[in-house]
Amino acid sequence: MVVFLIGGSGVLMNALIDKMNKNGHRVYLLTGHRDNRGSYKRVFERYDFPYDSVSIKDIFESIRPDLTIFTGAYDTNFDWETISRQEAVRYMTGLMNILSACSMIRSGRFVYLSSEEVFGDPYMDYIFEEEPVSPKGFRALALAQGEETCANYRKTQGTDTMILRFDHMYWVPEKGKKEDAPCFRMCLEALKTEKISANSRRTFSMIHLNDAVEMAYKVFVKEEPEHSLYHISSMEAVGELQLAEKMKEVMGSGITVADTAVGVGSRLILNADRYRNEFPHEIFHHYESGTAQVAQFMMRHSGSFITEEDSGAGAAVKVWKHIKEIAAAMVPFMESLVLFLPFFLLSRVAADSAFIARLDFYLLYVLLLSVVHGQQQAVFSALLASAGYCLLQMHERTGFEVLLDYNTYVWMVQLFIVGLTVGYMRDQLRYVRNENRSRVQYLSGQLKDIEDINDSNVRMKHNFEEQIVNHKESLGKIYEISSSLEQYGPEEVLFYAAQVLSKLMDTADAAVYTVANGDYARLFSATSPEARRLGNSIKYTAMEEMYEELKAHRVYVNRNMEEKMPVMASAVYTEEGMQLILMLWSIPWQRMTLGEANRLTIVGSLIQNAVVHANRYLEALRNRRYVEGTNVLDEEAFTHLAKAFSDARDKGLAEYVLLEILAEEQDYESVAGTLGNAIRQTDYLGILRGGRLYALLPNTNVENIGGIIDRFGASGYRCRIDEEAVI
Repeated sequence: MVVFLIGGSGVLMNALIDKMNKNGHRVYLLTGHRDNRGSYKRVFERYDFPYDSVSIKDIFESIRPDLTIFTGAYDTNFDWETISRQEAVRYMTGLMNILSACSMIRSGRFVYLSSEEVFGDPYMDYIFEEEPVSPKGFRALALAQGEETCANYRKTQGTDTMILRFDHMYWVPEKGKKEDAPCFRMCLEALKTEKISANSRRTFSMIHLNDAVEMAYKVFVKEEPEHSLYHISSMEAVGELQLAEKMKEVMGSGITVADTAVGVGSRLILNADRYRNEFPHEIFHHYESGTAQVAQFMMRHSGSFITEEDSGAGAAVKVWKHIKEIAAAMVPFMESLVLFLPFFLLSRVAADSAFIARLDFYLLYVLLLSVVHGQQQAVFSALLASAGYCLLQMHERTGFEVLLDYNTYVWMVQLFIVGLTVGYMRDQLRYVRNENRSRVQYLSGQLKDIEDINDSNVRMKHNFEEQIVNHKESLGKIYEISSSLEQYGPEEVLFYAAQVLSKLMDTADAAVYTVANGDYARLFSATSPEARRLGNSIKYTAMEEMYEELKAHRVYVNRNMEEKMPVMASAVYTEEGMQLILMLWSIPWQRMTLGEANRLTIVGSLIQNAVVHANRYLEALRNRRYVEGTNVLDEEAFTHLAKAFSDARDKGLAEYVLLEILAEEQDYESVAGTLGNAIRQTDYLGILRGGRLYALLPNTNVENIGGIIDRFGASGYRCRIDEEAVI
């Protein structure tokens, strides 16, 4: 299953990634931001895009996930403490963009993770899924709106959306990371003040992260859940004062508990009966042990949780930030004031000079500030220039005369018109330039997104191609291994067929039996002692269940796990009938599936030609390359055969014994005729080492050779075991 996880880094996200990876799902991740901040577990592919990016649609089309999980209430990309109003808007914008992209591809299920925060009012009993939400605050309102949006998409667009509400989920926090669980807040308060504040009239329930993920996973993988909304809750009622006492017990006697109960009590416990009726589950982490783990961890790493808050750096940083903002806003006004002084002096000098008397320095001053800073400074500089002009005029006339002179107002209007016009043009040029820059940045971002998505698709394409070619279950890989039989001689193919079977079926225990007659099969080669469990000779027709399956040309699967039967078995047929029986042992029960049975059928078909051809060739050796008038192989043919058995024994694929028959006469026809009833159908007689007669006994060892030697002796021939290697 292709799983698409959406959310910031954190304990919950890593737990979801671990769960999906362990169950063999292919996991993709959308981080929600462009930079590489945050630590995540390994995923198949990671996308660093904000939720409101237009590339989200391309990502969905590229992945086409079977399951999309939006962490919602537990997404660490949102700062709900300082800028809740803006974050609520950003949250809903991102969710709408994700949902619209998901609905367009019409593929898979979308799961939205919510929390108990959507219920803000006090309740007297358990809260069922049908209860209307009552959010309090921007965060709770955003979560509730997210639920409503998912429900609307399900009704109007037909999208398979699902909502999971978790009831006060908690976990062992990361070092220095803030969490919103009640046990975390109590531990943090105790570490800072050695006191825990608790409301004795408040009751709730808590669920550990591990239990929550296990319960949610059952909903994720079910093909057709009965409902679209489930509560994930332990339903274990715990009072806030009771939890505080537990924290005090774990953290030590130096901690005090203060009861802050006022007014009417509150109860907030989600009812999970709907979930439990459909998905039976047992809670493994009860709040006593879970909260103790949280307290112990925070005590061990207390420095990472309290240093930053207690240092006071947060308030100092805010003050310094406001100072810098005010200073930046005052810079243009300071520039106007500083520049006004030289232009004021130049205007006084120009008034007394016949050469530059007609040069208006105030107009130049206003134009300069308008060009540099725009309309705002045009107005401010024009006011300063007007004040300077009036001040100079009052040297020759009274202030009353200056105010009554209409030329003064004409000059001021002219100054403001020129300043505002130039400032407006400057502001418009800046706006157009910024707009163009934004558009270029947007298009560049789009191009970068397309490049990133394309690079991701290329990497996945190469990855899939490599998997198709190199995966152990691919036809290419199966053919590559099975075709390796062609490098062996006809005498060796039957031995190495077991080795090839072992590789292709990914088991260390494989055996190949040759059918000797209508009822019995002889072990020809095996890869381990476990694969020889049935012995060297079996009456396969007596194995009724297996025989019925093989006779019907089907793969036998030992579903009853009978100890004396192979886990899987298959037969190789020719026009003459059943030729070989392939047996597998020690395959885990998880792999005893229809897919594995089909793979064994394909493997048997691929190695059939080589094995049957080799078997026929060996029959030809026995019938054509023998001493005239006997069934004794000549020296060349018997040497090749003995060497094949020797090499197979060295590799643990076969057992055999080579017996030298101590016959005084060289009448091989007479000897072979006498010993015909003493040897088995799968045994061989042949000539080695300058005319001496030997018997090769497959699947025989020194421990069980006694009976055969006795039979040879009863026929009038003594024999001895040849311990020397055959070259």
